[in-house]
Amino acid sequence: MPEMVSIKATEISAPPGWALMERNLIDLMEEAAPMMVKKYTEPGGALYFAEDFDDLYEQFYNWCLFYAIGADESLLNLALQGWNASTRISDDSFNHRLRHNDFTKVFRPSMYNEFWNLAQSTEWHHLGEDNMAFYDFGVACPTVSENVRRARRFAAMFIGEDPEAPNYDPEYKILRSPFHSSQGPRLHADANFVNTMLLAGRYLGGEVNYYGVRASLYPIVEDLELDWYEDPKRREEIVELFEKMVLESDTPNSLGATALVTNAYLYTGDEKYKRWVLDYTEAWLDRMHRNNGIMPDNVGPTGKVGEHRNGVWWGGQYGWNHYQGYNIMFHSLTIAAECALLLTGDFGYLELLRSQIRLLLENSITREDGQLIMPTRYGPDGWCYDPPVGPSNDDILPKRGVYTGPIPWRMQELAHLYHASMSTEDYELITRIRDGEVERDWNEIGARGGEKNGGETEFARFQYYDGLNPNWPEKILSAEYRWALEAFDKSRLDNRTVEEIVTTNYFPPNPVFTKGLTQVTMGAPQSVYNGGLLRATVRYYDRDNARPGLPRDVAALVDKLGSDTVGVQLVNLSTTDTRNAIVQAGAFGEHQFTGLKYREMGQEELYQNPYGWLRSEREYAEKEVPVNGKYFAVELPPSTSVRLEVGIRRFVNNPSYAFPWHGDTIPVPFQ
Repeated sequence: MPEMVSIKATEISAPPGWALMERNLIDLMEEAAPMMVKKYTEPGGALYFAEDFDDLYEQFYNWCLFYAIGADESLLNLALQGWNASTRISDDSFNHRLRHNDFTKVFRPSMYNEFWNLAQSTEWHHLGEDNMAFYDFGVACPTVSENVRRARRFAAMFIGEDPEAPNYDPEYKILRSPFHSSQGPRLHADANFVNTMLLAGRYLGGEVNYYGVRASLYPIVEDLELDWYEDPKRREEIVELFEKMVLESDTPNSLGATALVTNAYLYTGDEKYKRWVLDYTEAWLDRMHRNNGIMPDNVGPTGKVGEHRNGVWWGGQYGWNHYQGYNIMFHSLTIAAECALLLTGDFGYLELLRSQIRLLLENSITREDGQLIMPTRYGPDGWCYDPPVGPSNDDILPKRGVYTGPIPWRMQELAHLYHASMSTEDYELITRIRDGEVERDWNEIGARGGEKNGGETEFARFQYYDGLNPNWPEKILSAEYRWALEAFDKSRLDNRTVEEIVTTNYFPPNPVFTKGLTQVTMGAPQSVYNGGLLRATVRYYDRDNARPGLPRDVAALVDKLGSDTVGVQLVNLSTTDTRNAIVQAGAFGEHQFTGLKYREMGQEELYQNPYGWLRSEREYAEKEVPVNGKYFAVELPPSTSVRLEVGIRRFVNNPSYAFPWHGDTIPVPFQ
């Protein structure tokens, strides 16, 4: 273990409610996860469940992060087992699960070289979802040889190093299609695929996968007729137009690839990965500037905005006009801005996201009741303030998904932007939106919890750090306890046989919730669900057991955030055992601690006047210790706690998955 500044907690007191709830939540989920695996997977870890390939990964996506927060080591092993099993059964060399074809879902082998194959190529909305677990392997255990190999190989598919997967054009700095694979870009389509993208799969008969309109052919085709595929000539014409206008293009949604390439950098420190992330991000920044500050949602094969759309900057895959408007595109803008800042320390990259938030704010309207409403979509008539248009909603076909019309502002992008910058400018951006709030109470957690981006918990977190919601830590941890308990009971009370589980094919209930734990212990918003890297102001390691996460019985709370300071409380709930924690600056050591302040309680009065001590007649000495490093250690004797006021310089170190005891190079057994 390397030398580092170390302090000792001395204050003995009853643990606060948030600390008890935090450890209770961890205990509950440690018990629930193995039960879920036992009930819903084969002994090798493969789920009985059949769905799209990315959905298999999502059932375990945050278990490695849970381990890295402080859960039992079994969570790491279960996460690795689940990911590897899902990868094995999705290999396209043969159909592993023919039986599922007889029931409610068709299981499609989707992988070649452990990545999406060309037949099932997909975009970064779904690539990002299934990569969440993969990225957190580095957070939890960066010494697994095959994961380091995968990180390099997957990155090679996007930086132009893999001849089997020519997804990237280095001359024009574009990814050659919105749909990517380990066998290259998808440049051709059939009528069913085209209709799914343009008209949500409607009118070709049978049940449809209804997720709304995801791309358009505007302005070449202003209003696509619903029966376009019935005339063979028109069918061929529309498919060719789709291939040219939608598939032979790049979209800002593909900025999600910056996380995959940054992941390789965090393992290796290789500058080529950093250079690609910056080149690709800067190319999109340049396109945005050339488009009057609006991020275009499509560029052609030579990187020109609207190249196959007569210069029209909207209408691309998952762009401004699709059924959720800005939603999916903004995931990737957030991810790229965060990755570029992480790799360089240059806060200027945040304009990639900030400028588009300001764009929406400038075009927001105030409803009659005073509620500020943001537009989410753009179309032929400009910004859309009415519910989005689409194919008939009364044709009795089943529907899935939700159209997004004009809505009150959501907090995800604002929270990520402010956490990255900690600037007055971005704080005022949020308070301006708060001033226009009528229908929501920002102090409440919200009815919709869950781990995806739709959760509403970031409002309450902002209020806490703004001094307006003092009970937020207990609120969010209690809410996640309820959600985890619901999933736990759903598994516990599920009496179906394996045969019935296979045939009914319901999503298994994931009992692990890490959003609140990330917010409370690390002082950060949850990672962007669709492929973001971990966000953390601080994170922790167990010094005695040389593993990531809070030591057993220890609870943590980040109670203050500033541009150059962070407040951290640590509590040892054990009444018999000393625990030793390491605190790290940032998720990947990207920050630097300057010094820390804390109170040291005198011990003399504890023994000489115990009744006075119980009445809180205690003497304290204010301590100040220089750190000047990425880590410091805290010794926590039984039943002690400490509050630390820590100075911090943000984004000044090269980030890495390396643990404090790894040194400059991660000790991977087989490079």
